[in-house]
Amino acid sequence: MNQRYLVALDQGTTSSRAIVFSLEGEVIAADARTFAQHYPQPGWVEHDPKDILSTQVEALRVAVRKAGIDPREIAAIGITNQRETTLLWDRDTGECLHPAIVWQCRRTAPLVDRLKGEGAGDAIRRKTGLVPDAYFSGTKLQWLLDHLGVRSRAEKGELCFGTVDSFLCWHLVQGHPHVTDATNAGRTMLFNLHTQAWDEELLRMMHIPPQVLPRVLDTAGQVGMLRADILGVPVPVAALAGDQHAALFGQACYEEGQAKNTYGTGCFMLMNMGVHFRLSASNLLTTMAWRLKGQPTYALEGSVFVAGAAIQWLRDELKIIRTSNESEALARSVPDSGGVYFVPAFTGLGAPHWDMYARGTLVGLTRGTGAAHIARAALEAIAFQSDELLQAMARDVGRQPDVMRVDGGATRNNLLMQMQADLSAIVVQRPRTAETTALGAALLAGMGVGLFDSPLAAQSHWRAESEFQPLMEEEDRRRALRGWRRAVERAKGWALEENGEG
Repeated sequence: MNQRYLVALDQGTTSSRAIVFSLEGEVIAADARTFAQHYPQPGWVEHDPKDILSTQVEALRVAVRKAGIDPREIAAIGITNQRETTLLWDRDTGECLHPAIVWQCRRTAPLVDRLKGEGAGDAIRRKTGLVPDAYFSGTKLQWLLDHLGVRSRAEKGELCFGTVDSFLCWHLVQGHPHVTDATNAGRTMLFNLHTQAWDEELLRMMHIPPQVLPRVLDTAGQVGMLRADILGVPVPVAALAGDQHAALFGQACYEEGQAKNTYGTGCFMLMNMGVHFRLSASNLLTTMAWRLKGQPTYALEGSVFVAGAAIQWLRDELKIIRTSNESEALARSVPDSGGVYFVPAFTGLGAPHWDMYARGTLVGLTRGTGAAHIARAALEAIAFQSDELLQAMARDVGRQPDVMRVDGGATRNNLLMQMQADLSAIVVQRPRTAETTALGAALLAGMGVGLFDSPLAAQSHWRAESEFQPLMEEEDRRRALRGWRRAVERAKGWALEENGEG
């Protein structure tokens, strides 16, 4: 049968999605299934692994049904996933020993402090391109092995560690392959970007037996065949990529210096740095962009831990909006934030600050402050945090890009996009296909089965839908950025002071 479609499984922090694309990159059908977030203690975040799996399978089946296609027409499936989220399961049964520890979770901050105190920070930075932080998977796995008392089982090869891509592959692909790809491996604090292999020294530092680790594959390439009982026929699974790397690919940032920013639960900015590894001088991460045919491409990355999640907080906790979409209209009802700054450091601050103990703050409140000012400050916070990443990248490479490509759910908010253009003094391009993370996974899967022989062959799939030009006066921009920097300083180290350690 003629294979005319590519499918992406996009397993995110708050939902599992499946998108069916034509070979030309047009969305044919999509489905999304949300699942619960669990907060067992302040600063801890967990997911039920069964929710991750069941919602992803259901989204895939429904999307294919909506598309009205025969599954035999699917050329390949690509998997893209929330990164760093850590799972540990029994190799024989597939049963997880503990809820998934989500990338946002800060429970392992003391383990990170211990590593830094033992002088491990330099080795981690030099080998992995990362900074020691509870964000990454390594100390999450260390905590699980310690907390559950199962290190001896791991040493015997009875357990599997994996990020979400590994977990999905084990459960969805015939033969239960225990694999990951280089982009996801590179987010563990255990993977050496120079050797492209798990690093023995880092494993010893975190007391992690190598028997528990997955095999590392290229980002595009045959993983195996989807279990036939899921769609009725086996389908090639031919790409694995962390969500931000897939978005960089889907945004056609194939040349050195091109950058994209994804606005989701968090914000993640990546800039293609080409084939040569180099460390950031501005507290950004060096990470994999992708690995194709054994050749690594690297990227600079900065992470904002709380972006869209700040709007969800307005909706779910403060209840000043009923839906996330209402944030734009509410924010537009006032001309400015009235001097209010909102630093949404609910789970610490990422790049370039890397403060695990920062916490959320609202400053500049007056008796006249209302819900609209807070909503506007929340949108501005997303743009301010993203601008910090962009300026750090500009320092590292010596110049700011002329254009930033954007994707993610929050890019539908035109006010936010204009704020970003204004505060960063940059042209913001929003693509026609909003699902660029999924598109990237689908295009990589196409490469994995030979439909495209190089990234450039897929470049025509990217098209701009709209552009936002910077309009803010320079002095107004500088004043706003000064206020933001003052607010961030108030948020830093808050949890340490609360615990009497500051």
